[in-house]
Amino acid sequence: MTPRPPSSGPDPKQTAEKTAEEQTPAKAKATARKAAAGKKTAAAKKTAAVKKTAAVKTTAAETTAAVKKAAAKKTPPVKKPPAAKKTAPAEKTDVAQKTTAAKKTAAVKKTAAVKTTTAETTTAVKKAAAKKTAPAEKPPAAKKAVTKKAVASKAAATKTVTSKAAATKTAATKTVAKKAATTKPAATKTVAKKTVAKKTVAKKTVAKDTVPRQGSARKRIPAQQQAEAPVSPALSPVDRDLLLAGTHHDPHAVLGAHPVPGGVAVRVFRPYALGVTVVAGELRTELHDDGGGFFSGLLPLREVPEYRLLVTYEGAVQETEDAYRFLPTLGELDLYLIGEGRHEQLWQALGAHPMTHQGVTGTRFAVWAPNARGVRVAGTFNFWDGTGFPMRSLGSSGVWELFVPGVGEGELYKFDITRPDGSRTLRADPLARRTQVPPETSSIVTASHHEWGDAQWLSRRSEAPAHEAPLSVYEVHLPSWRPGLTYRELAEQLPAYVKDLGFTHVELMPVAEHPFGGSWGYQVTGFYAPTARLGTPDDFKYLVDKLHQAGIGVLMDWVPAHFPRDDWALAEFDGRPLYEHADPLRAAHPDWGTLEFDFGRREVRNFLVANAVYWCEEFHIDGLRVDAVASMLYLDYSREPGRWTPNEHGGRENLDAVAFLQEMNATVYRRVPGVVTIAEESTAWDGVTRATHHKGPSGFGGLGFGLKWNMGWMHDSLQYLGHDPIHRKYHHGEMTFSMVYAYSENYVLPISHDEVVHGKKSLVSKMPGDWWQQRAQHRAYLGYMWAHPGKQLLFMGQEFAQGAEWSEERGPDWWLLDPGYGAEPDHRGVLDLVRDLNTVYRDTPALWRRDAHPAGFEWVVGDAAEDNVFAFLRLDEDGAPLLSVTNFSPVVRPDYRLGVPADVPAWHEVLNTDAARYGGSGVTRPDPVKPEPQPWHGRPSSIRLTLPPLSTVWLRPA
Repeated sequence: MTPRPPSSGPDPKQTAEKTAEEQTPAKAKATARKAAAGKKTAAAKKTAAVKKTAAVKTTAAETTAAVKKAAAKKTPPVKKPPAAKKTAPAEKTDVAQKTTAAKKTAAVKKTAAVKTTTAETTTAVKKAAAKKTAPAEKPPAAKKAVTKKAVASKAAATKTVTSKAAATKTAATKTVAKKAATTKPAATKTVAKKTVAKKTVAKKTVAKDTVPRQGSARKRIPAQQQAEAPVSPALSPVDRDLLLAGTHHDPHAVLGAHPVPGGVAVRVFRPYALGVTVVAGELRTELHDDGGGFFSGLLPLREVPEYRLLVTYEGAVQETEDAYRFLPTLGELDLYLIGEGRHEQLWQALGAHPMTHQGVTGTRFAVWAPNARGVRVAGTFNFWDGTGFPMRSLGSSGVWELFVPGVGEGELYKFDITRPDGSRTLRADPLARRTQVPPETSSIVTASHHEWGDAQWLSRRSEAPAHEAPLSVYEVHLPSWRPGLTYRELAEQLPAYVKDLGFTHVELMPVAEHPFGGSWGYQVTGFYAPTARLGTPDDFKYLVDKLHQAGIGVLMDWVPAHFPRDDWALAEFDGRPLYEHADPLRAAHPDWGTLEFDFGRREVRNFLVANAVYWCEEFHIDGLRVDAVASMLYLDYSREPGRWTPNEHGGRENLDAVAFLQEMNATVYRRVPGVVTIAEESTAWDGVTRATHHKGPSGFGGLGFGLKWNMGWMHDSLQYLGHDPIHRKYHHGEMTFSMVYAYSENYVLPISHDEVVHGKKSLVSKMPGDWWQQRAQHRAYLGYMWAHPGKQLLFMGQEFAQGAEWSEERGPDWWLLDPGYGAEPDHRGVLDLVRDLNTVYRDTPALWRRDAHPAGFEWVVGDAAEDNVFAFLRLDEDGAPLLSVTNFSPVVRPDYRLGVPADVPAWHEVLNTDAARYGGSGVTRPDPVKPEPQPWHGRPSSIRLTLPPLSTVWLRPA
């Protein structure tokens, strides 16, 4: 804090000189002799005081002696010194002596040897003050003033009382002499106006530049021996205006307790308060009401004490800590990492965190808002009025911070931001870890108390990389899977259901908080908070924990591409583009009406990278499926010519987004072993799942993802199945083309939510034919999908052939599985098939071990377009095969010959989608099939099978 200028009151030196002139001749003569002696001694020792501390001691001692002698000649002392009245000449002399002695005491304070001299000087001052007689009729008033300010009989305390009684209560003390007649003294409110007027006259008298009669031989007291005059504790008008406007960058420098000349200044800003009292041990000091919610006072102490505030409101008194007495809760390392964009645990630095700071419990609030003129925190703890809670700006980091004592979990809050143009906006915390239930938008102070029980799961999840392990994913929209269930209620049903069906993982559609339920979570406003629609963050942890304990991994959709324009969230957060790109053409997403992140800004990139780490570390998420990667990678994505700007090389690639995705993947894989990142990327971008340090033909390093959604396979295969079987021979290549690029990336084969909404129909309803044929093709397609190289993903409701499209309001049609429903066996059969597909899949390494390696796949027949038949082998690392044969025609094909490896003595049917238990026609082969030595399809042996209609058959060596 910068000290305020000293009071413009009387100069102690001039007062002493004028007093000497006005004394009686005899006293004046004696005083002159003493003063001359003192001057000579001071003059002789002035230079020596600079060089040697001993000289300073001598000067102080001699000065003390002079003061004692002068005091001895005064009238007998009264019981208590009047701190207010100063009109008599003798009183003026005493004031001068007291002030001079105090200053000289301060000047030599740094030397240990001076302590004795200072004590003597202080004693002399007390004795001199005790001998005042003029105001003997008003000792009660003086006593009251001294008692009110809790003054002990110390020199510093006496000086404080005297100064405050003489000075007037005002924000600026430059014109004390002029204002004293009209303003109440700070030392006491009971001093009469008449006394103030007398003080004013006295001040005017001593303020004159009087030349002493013996001034030709007089020397000024060295500056280091003069104590600084007490300052007014009140805030300056400039600071008041900044605090009231919410634009003060360092409120802690002016509010709270600060050592100043004359004591400790305490300043408090409490709008609506009627009074404020400082309590420091046994000391209780009522602060002066400066108006506008500001209170100030000067404590007669040498050091800042531990203290509390008693704040009086209408009808209530609140005892509280002062938020402005605390040091910053963020260290230099945190600020450095934030500034560099490398704080990988950003959520631990920013946001709201209940904590104990300097022995006091409360909550730390911190937010990044570099363009803000000021930031205040508002919430339920201050009745949503942040006026009295300004935050401080921590250097050039753009971070604003405030520790608020007494605030704990469950309190609602937002940041009250003053924009560069002076307007204000109330914003939710970008790093809030808990939010209100939409449509409410406040952030909530929270702390986690969940105790994890998934250590066994975590210890083994990194045993094999995802592309070399079984991965069968059930995609879930939590709010609609069982509408009305909370996270904890879902934890009692979802793990059991998924485990029964044999899926290895669930993929949760975006869990992060989003204001519009119809967005399914893909327009996020609370990137660090699980949606409050289903419970608290700990409730969500409970669900993840239960899934892990059931042996089920948890993937989560993550949306770093864009965010909505809500004026209480991220859009122009601090009054200017901050999280979004400054170029409107780059910021606006043309398809969704949202804003794209500025991936080139290191703090924004840090916000997103840390967010990815946050979900994996804090919620034990096993993988992130990154949404809309293609929209991030291309500058011209959905943009017409002239509506986008090429990169520095003249290309269409978004180099900032590339760098962000590489950093995100590298950081997540480094910090959280065993997780997997999955890209929803629909183009032919080279190296999506290649390591970031391996450059490809395009010159870019890989993006570093573990897996990529095979959108091409999904579109092509669904398009093929959409044709009537009689026409499928003309589209045969749509099913075989996927194997041309199957090993360019590590793929997931997705039948996701996007394919069963908005008029696209559910999976079974996409199939041509009657209800039996639709179900048969649905089953055959699932069998083909599970056998195809790549991991599998199936959206909820498709596991039992729901005929209707998915609706986020209704969820799956569970009633189709009700035994009382007539067609329940049709849907139950598909559900049973999915269970068996997953069981065989997990038990057959050939179906997953070499998904990303060409040696794991061999065509048997891929050109049987006329027959609508596809047959291929899947092989594990030891060469153990599984034969998959799919007939997408509605006719039975008996004695269908297929070439097979010669070293397999017999083949056994392990799965047939046409089995009667699944709702099929029952064309199965329970007995093993032995190969014949007849070459076929380029192989030395062959087998003959009866292919069921619209079916997939799996065979393994018997």
